[in-house]
Amino acid sequence: MSLPASRRNSCRGVACGNRASSSSSSECRRRASSCAYFSPGAQSEDFSVSLSLPMFTITLRFLLAIDLWLSKRLGVCACEESSWGSIRPLVRLVEFSGHVIPWLVGATYTLLQGHSVAEQEIMLNLALALLLDLLLVRVVKTLVRRRVPAQNRSDILSTLFVERYSFPSGHATRAAMCARFLLAQLVDTASMRVLVLGWAALVSLSRLLLARHYVTDVGFGLAMGYCQYSLVERLWVTLDCLQDLLLLRLGETLNRAYGGLWMADWKH
Repeated sequence: MSLPASRRNSCRGVACGNRASSSSSSECRRRASSCAYFSPGAQSEDFSVSLSLPMFTITLRFLLAIDLWLSKRLGVCACEESSWGSIRPLVRLVEFSGHVIPWLVGATYTLLQGHSVAEQEIMLNLALALLLDLLLVRVVKTLVRRRVPAQNRSDILSTLFVERYSFPSGHATRAAMCARFLLAQLVDTASMRVLVLGWAALVSLSRLLLARHYVTDVGFGLAMGYCQYSLVERLWVTLDCLQDLLLLRLGETLNRAYGGLWMADWKH
């Protein structure tokens, strides 16, 4: 009489164990998906190599595979469950220090509140350099169209400023350009130079730790930002030149308006 009852108990135990294992596996899959390195819309890259391909193509695919592997290894703050997830808020603070909004707001405020013509001229060119950086980065991203490796949907800034393409890293270009700008125009002590260079390095590193970009995105961004300052130096705008340009534009507008009124009176 006890044999059927024991069989029923054993069957219940097996069923409960199966339900528990299925629930735990689904929970693991849910956690893994929330901390996935690739975004759901990202396209997987094919690194298969055929010996019939040209040597340049084989080398390029090999380098891209190394880039992907190294970027995955460095993304230790991609989410709270990552190996270094505990320092994620600090890394995100460093990331925000390289965002374009605080730099533009600070440059514009200093330009309007500047106490000297030289200070206003420096801030004017810094604001123009930031706008130039936004334009050039957007053009390159649109041309290359490389998908981002990850998107952290729990971040407020990532939700508001969703980037579809990752090459190059805008934070890296901005960090390199602003660092070179500050070193050339404002910083004159060795301690401040070390601080500026350290900030630029940390901002670039934060993009890798948070798995926002690939290594090549950050490397090319640093080189691009370094070269952008050379362009800013060549196109340096002085306040006298700006005032002359504004007065010239104003004079042309007034002449066109006066000419239109004169022609209207002549027709009547």
